[in-house]
Amino acid sequence: MFDKYEVPPFFDEMLEKDKSPKPHYQNFYQKLQEANEETLREKHELAQLSFLRQGITFTVYHQNVGTERTMPFDFVPIIIPDEDWKKIEKGMAQRTEALNCFLKDIYHEGKILEAGIVPRDLVENNAYYYKDQAAGVRVPLDNHIFLAGIDLIRDEHGNYKVLEDNLRNPSGMSYVYQNRYVMRQVYPEFFAEEPVHTLEHQLTYLHEAMLDHAPEGVGNPLAVLLTPGMYNAAYYDHVFLAQQMGLHLVEGRDLVIKDDYVFMKTIRGLQRIDIIYRRIDDDYLDPEAFRPDSMLGVRGLVEVYKKGNVAILNAIGNGVADDKAMYSYVPDMIRFYLDEEPIIENVQTYRLEEEETRNWVLENIRKLVIKNVGESGGYDMLIGPHADEDVIESFKEKILGNPKQYIAQPTIQLSRAPSYQGEEFYPCHVDLRVFVMRGKETHVLPGGLSRVALKKGSLVVNSSQGGGAKDTWILKNGGTHDAEPRS
Repeated sequence: MFDKYEVPPFFDEMLEKDKSPKPHYQNFYQKLQEANEETLREKHELAQLSFLRQGITFTVYHQNVGTERTMPFDFVPIIIPDEDWKKIEKGMAQRTEALNCFLKDIYHEGKILEAGIVPRDLVENNAYYYKDQAAGVRVPLDNHIFLAGIDLIRDEHGNYKVLEDNLRNPSGMSYVYQNRYVMRQVYPEFFAEEPVHTLEHQLTYLHEAMLDHAPEGVGNPLAVLLTPGMYNAAYYDHVFLAQQMGLHLVEGRDLVIKDDYVFMKTIRGLQRIDIIYRRIDDDYLDPEAFRPDSMLGVRGLVEVYKKGNVAILNAIGNGVADDKAMYSYVPDMIRFYLDEEPIIENVQTYRLEEEETRNWVLENIRKLVIKNVGESGGYDMLIGPHADEDVIESFKEKILGNPKQYIAQPTIQLSRAPSYQGEEFYPCHVDLRVFVMRGKETHVLPGGLSRVALKKGSLVVNSSQGGGAKDTWILKNGGTHDAEPRS
């Protein structure tokens, strides 16, 4: 199966340099060897068909035209030993706590700005710093981050590093569940010998964390999930989470403001809403407070929010903390607020405002990755070693025209894992989105969304750019308590 498979010079999640399986992949590898090629091909096709039948899709936008696609799935899981996962859990809890301290600070006292740890202009001139709408607002539990999606990678030495923080509307949790569902339906034999942490009750933690944010004095809060509607790229995610947590899925037109409270229109009249898990960006939440042309939000919602009569999750204004330019300061935030060293490090990042750094980046651009600090999903990004001269020159002009809008990072040799798309096993680059749920307590979803760059040689794992997904197994050592039932 792996005769033509190449491991060096990359770190491989599953195989050693001699192509033997790593200890935590031993059982899976053995089951794989027992399968014949025809069976694997049939199961691969069955898995893709399962996603199609369930309507597990996302939307790709190109030139203002949306195309709906099923999420490509690869059956070779990312398996993480319990010891490694415990470090990830601690690192993610630490990071989100520091980021929450930062958000609370900059919208109230600004101690980190006074101390000069983070440049004041980087916050106050940030497009996502909403002083008028969020400054001075006391959010429930002082918690601005209800759900975070932190993207991790592994370098050529197998070390985990944080690639990106997503603190506004992190998507993808539904795909974690559907990857596991399809995997257990199509490949039950792979679970026979593996004590894998279950996902079964994890959404209970998310639901409890949500209700923890009830406004003061509200004993039996009613929560809704606010979606932009069926044409949103992540609409499947919204539907899944609303169904699983028993929430009303609402659009802006379903809500109305009356007497400084939010109400939902029902056939029995108006019903008061206490918590809004919103999947709408800040700019579209309220046409009075943000974009006046928004048809997606609720007029007057921000005033109710300021008065503490409704909780909005995640909080308004989080975008200033997950900006790619702010990313480089998160280790300093951890030291400043928590007096700790980061458990999981950042990727080295160069900010381009300083002339000396900018000149060095321009000279070495063919070795670097350039990212627009305001973009996501792999858009407006240059991967130097893979770019042609025209694209490189174009990015040089963009950097010189607006250096604050871009950052540079080394081209890391992202770890790889075997993928199988119906013909052969070949190595693909992977990353991992870890979901952190925060209420009165912090809980990390065991596993997360493993994304894979299915195009051979590609470094881009985003589904909108040709990427797919894998199931993620966290092994539980020493028994099967809290593990997936054995087949």
